[in-house]
Formats: sequence, C-alpha cells, structure tokens
Amino acid sequence: MLDCALVESWPLETALDHADIPDAAGVWIAMIDGARESVELAEFYLSDAPPSARPSALTPVVAAIQRAAARGVRVRVLVEEAFYAKYPELPDALAATPGVDLRRADGKRLYGGGILHAKYFVVDGREAYVGSQNFDYRSLEHIHELGLRTRDPSVVTRLVATFRRDFRASGGEAPASPPLAPEPAGASLHFAASPRDALPEGVAWDLPLLEARLDGARREVLVQALGYKAAMRDGAPFLTLDAALRRALARGVRVTLQVGRWHGKEPSLLALRDAGATVRVLDVPPWSGGDLPFARVIHAKYMVIDGERAWLGTSNWEGDYFLKSRNVSVFVDDPGFAARLAQVFADVARALPETR
Repeated sequence: MLDCALVESWPLETALDHADIPDAAGVWIAMIDGARESVELAEFYLSDAPPSARPSALTPVVAAIQRAAARGVRVRVLVEEAFYAKYPELPDALAATPGVDLRRADGKRLYGGGILHAKYFVVDGREAYVGSQNFDYRSLEHIHELGLRTRDPSVVTRLVATFRRDFRASGGEAPASPPLAPEPAGASLHFAASPRDALPEGVAWDLPLLEARLDGARREVLVQALGYKAAMRDGAPFLTLDAALRRALARGVRVTLQVGRWHGKEPSLLALRDAGATVRVLDVPPWSGGDLPFARVIHAKYMVIDGERAWLGTSNWEGDYFLKSRNVSVFVDDPGFAARLAQVFADVARALPETR
C-alpha cells in the first residue's frame, strides 16, 4: 500500500480547494502535535503575517512548535542565511524559545554557490512532509502549493540524513553520513535531492531521475512550476530538462507546462512553446483584502508522466535549483497518486485565467 498522501494550500477566494485533499496548515499542526521525541525542519525562510494581521494560518503552526519544545521534544530548525536579514523576526523568536536549536545555513558555502531552498520537516524520525510551501503565512493562504506526507521508511531515513548533514555543516561540524539501507526492491516511493556534490552517501541526485522519467514518457507530460528556464542565473545554458522535453515532443508526446505569471515571458519557455509544447501562464486574481507582495501565484512543483508516474519537489525548473542549491524530491510510481495530481493540474487550468 502506498504510504503517501497529497496535501495542498490554495489561495483564498479561488476555486482551487479540493475537499478530498487535506490543507497543509492542519496537517503540519497535527504532525507537530504528535511529536514525542524530535521535530527537524529545513526551510528557505520563516515569515508570519505582520502583528496587526495575526493570527494567520501560520500562527498556530508556530504555536505547535513552541508546544512541542515545551513538552520536551527536541526541535531543530535550519533556515537559509541569505534570507535571514529579510525575515529575521520569526527565526529570532524560535531561536529564543527554550528547547529550540536554530541554525542558519550558508548556502553559498554548503552547496556550491546557491541556497537552502528545500522545504520539509521530519517528526520523530518516522514521518515526513515535503512540499512547495515556504514557512510563510502567504504560502498557506494566498498561493497554490502542493506537498506530501509520508511514513515510508526509505524516504524518511534519507530525508533525515540530508537534514542532519546540513544541520551539522551549518554548525561547523563535520557532516555525518551514516550508512543507509538500499531502497527495497519494487519500491513505489523514491527520495532524491540536489545538488549532486552535497548529498549524503546513499541519497540519489534528482536531476538524472527527472531526465530519465521524461525520456520514458510515451503519451503525456504535465509540469507545473513557478518558473521554467533553460539557463543558470548567470546566463550559462542549462539544457538537461529542456532537451528531454524536446525529445519527448519529437516522439509525439504531448507536453503541457503551467507556470506562474511572473515568469511567462521567459525566452526559453516561449521557445519550447514554439517547438510544440502547450504553455499556460496562469494568474491568481488579486485578493479583496488588498495587495500582497510575493503572493497570489501558482508555486507548486510537480510532474505527471502518462498519468502513471509522478514527481513532487521543491525545485523550480531552472539550472541553479538542481546544480547549486539544496532541494528535495519524491518520485511516486503509483497510477492512483499520479491520476489525482493530473486532476489537480486540470483543475488549476480551469480555475485560473491565463496571462496574455
């Protein structure tokens, strides 16, 4: 039986809520409230609403972390150093909480020039959450996001090894890499991460696995990400995924991409459209409560192959996310899970207008 459940966040005042998919805020609280020994979180950044707008959907999640620490649960939090100065309030508050050990990861040093961009946490070394949601109230209230909850031992142990490597390195300690048991034969869930040169032994690099999945597509490829770019941030080419999508198109595979409105004019995305891919640049309408920076956008990162296999992760489809930054992925080889993701993909296309 597949030990993996889809979890969502959806922008208020849209039709993107699915009654059968649990909301991330409730799942996070339940998981943290169930912790007995440890909670380990790795997040790009931490940011709650301004005090005048609290409580937000994130406020009770923070309270759950504080409750866990108060009852003796060991809480360890890792955040990206580069974004700490922009959002220092919540990291500082957690760091001052008895029982919470917070460290800042210098992504440029740890990952070869990038950032800690992953978003995940592990409870008691037995249950994990991986998803596109940043630890930000906007991700829970005003952005389309997807994640998954799992107790799969192979996924969880590899995620724990990744967290502990990064947490130790962020404290100046030598990264520990205890031996990991091989994945069980015929496994339906597979954990992988980026970048290649900063992985614990036994953790696979996700970029070649994504390429292999694309090269195995026979009928259809669906991809949603905030952005798509066949280049690095410095302008150097990043062609691995672009070339694989073009090979799929050449085989007659239908390729559809959904991206957020901030990235709709990217030249390599438009070139892929001209090569035969269907490209939809989707817009989340404004909130009636006023303008919100860095919100009202689709931000999930997932792929469905032939309605049978899926990928869900934390990387946008640009070079730096796979080659220079810490991101994590779960590959799910299960037709039921893949079909549900494909339905969400279709629902997003119906519910949101396209940007022209």
